[in-house]
Amino acid sequence: MIKSKSERLSDVLIYGFLVLLAIACIYPFIYVFSASISSAQSVISGEVILFPKDITFISYAKVLQDPDIWTAYGNTIFYTVFGTAVNLLLTICGAYPLSKKRLRGKAFIAFFIAFTMWFQAGIIPTYLNFKELGLLDTRTSIIIGFAVSTFLVFILRSFFQSIPDSLEESAKVDGANDLQILMKIYLPLSKPALVTVGLFYAVARWNGYFWAMVLLNDESKIPLQVMLKKLIVEMTVSEQVLATADAMTEFSRETIIYATIFVSILPIIIIYPFLQKYFVKGTMLGGVKE
Repeated sequence: MIKSKSERLSDVLIYGFLVLLAIACIYPFIYVFSASISSAQSVISGEVILFPKDITFISYAKVLQDPDIWTAYGNTIFYTVFGTAVNLLLTICGAYPLSKKRLRGKAFIAFFIAFTMWFQAGIIPTYLNFKELGLLDTRTSIIIGFAVSTFLVFILRSFFQSIPDSLEESAKVDGANDLQILMKIYLPLSKPALVTVGLFYAVARWNGYFWAMVLLNDESKIPLQVMLKKLIVEMTVSEQVLATADAMTEFSRETIIYATIFVSILPIIIIYPFLQKYFVKGTMLGGVKE
């Protein structure tokens, strides 16, 4: 098909914009990695723009020797794994009944669930609620306190609604109850949707820091993102890491921070290319109209 000049020009502008957008998204990752393996003097003097200068991996060695980093890393993995499991369990329990036409008061229930997407309590009332429930400075507050995303409940409900009713009717003829239908029909058929929803939850758990920063005071319970906030905003690098003053020419607080940032995002960078197709599919899950 032959394109007109205006169409070709439009394609050039669109692709040019996408290339610039991709560069803007990729550059911070390249810079952080380059700065993390450059000498302190090169970073401080502003010589590192794209490629590393005076390559050294001493900052990574220092980061990996810091026990606080490993504690925070373990906390993040704990909150992500167990939190995502709780998220999926409760989301399935909410989405499956809402996908059934026979549910009494379905429209009323769905409205009140959707209402929380538009109107929320706010930061202070939410904090006071955690306080009254005795959940401050507990791991339970992070896992249970943010156990359901209303938006993802409706996304999963839409996918459940796309499964033919004839499958459920056939199972009922064979004597299956709702729990058996859910476990043996709906969940196996919904693996792409469950993986997509689980990924959204897992990424949110991994990146979450605000409520962990507000609710947790014990340093042994804080996730990696809260530690990163302290490193970046407060510049509070462990003195144990900066113990050798004579090595400051090879690494500094800045290079330690960059190395910690890269270590924290490394798992997502490794996993994301293998699961990208599920994110793409996730953008279409809510397109089924009731």
